[in-house]
Amino acid sequence: MSASSPLLIPCVDIQSGRAVRLYEGDPDRETVYFESPLAAARHWVSRGAGLVHLVDLDAATGRGENRAVIHQITRELGVPVEVGGGIRTREAAEALLAAGVAQVVIGTAAVKQPELVAGLIAAHGPERVVVSLDARGLEVATHGWAQGSGVSVGDLTPALSGAGLHTLIFTDVTRDGTLRGLDRELMRQVRALWSGTLIVGGGVANLDDVALLQEEGIEGAIVGRAIYEGTLPYPLPTPA
Repeated sequence: MSASSPLLIPCVDIQSGRAVRLYEGDPDRETVYFESPLAAARHWVSRGAGLVHLVDLDAATGRGENRAVIHQITRELGVPVEVGGGIRTREAAEALLAAGVAQVVIGTAAVKQPELVAGLIAAHGPERVVVSLDARGLEVATHGWAQGSGVSVGDLTPALSGAGLHTLIFTDVTRDGTLRGLDRELMRQVRALWSGTLIVGGGVANLDDVALLQEEGIEGAIVGRAIYEGTLPYPLPTPA
C-alpha cells in the first residue's frame, strides 16, 4: 500500500467487561477475542496503532456500562482513544473528555438531539467530537442498532456540517462483523453526502476493501473482525 493508504483504526468492542465482536450488531451473537479489553487495545498498539476505537456495547444497548474499563484503557494505553456507545448527554460526553478520551463518538444522540453535537463542538472543538451514523442502507439505526429512525444519512449531513463537524463515521449495520466486504455503491453514496473526513465500517474483510477506500476517496475505516481473525493484515504490508 502507498504512503496515502487509508487510516485503519482497530476497534475494541466491550460487552460484559470483555473484548468481543458482534455479528450484524446482535448482542446475543458475540465472539469473545480477549477477556481483557485493555489487553486487546495493547495488542493493536503493539502492532502500530496510533488510535484505538472503543465501543461500550452495554451502554449502547441499555444493558449496563463499562466506563471503569474504558477509563483504565484511557489512562494506561499510551495512545489516543475515541469512545462511543451510549453517549447521549453532554454530561456523559464531558466526563469522558475530562478522563482523557481524545474524541467522543456520538451516535443515537446525533439523530435525537442534534443540538448536543453542536454544543459539544462549540465547547470543545471539532477535533474532540465525532459523529457515528450506523445505518441499514441509508436509514440511520439508533439505540445500539436496535431501532430504525426513519431518518436518512442525507437528512442529517447538512446540519452536522453546519455545526462544524469534521469527522463522520458511517457503519453499514447489515455487514458489520460479517467479513462480507464493503458495499461499494453504498460507500460511494455516503462519500457523496459527506465532504469532510469519512471513516467507514461494516464488513471490512481484506485488502480489496482497502483498495476500495482508496478508489472512492474515503479517508479510513474502523476494522474489527478482519484483523482479529487475520483476513486483513495489520499493519498493512509495506510496498516492495
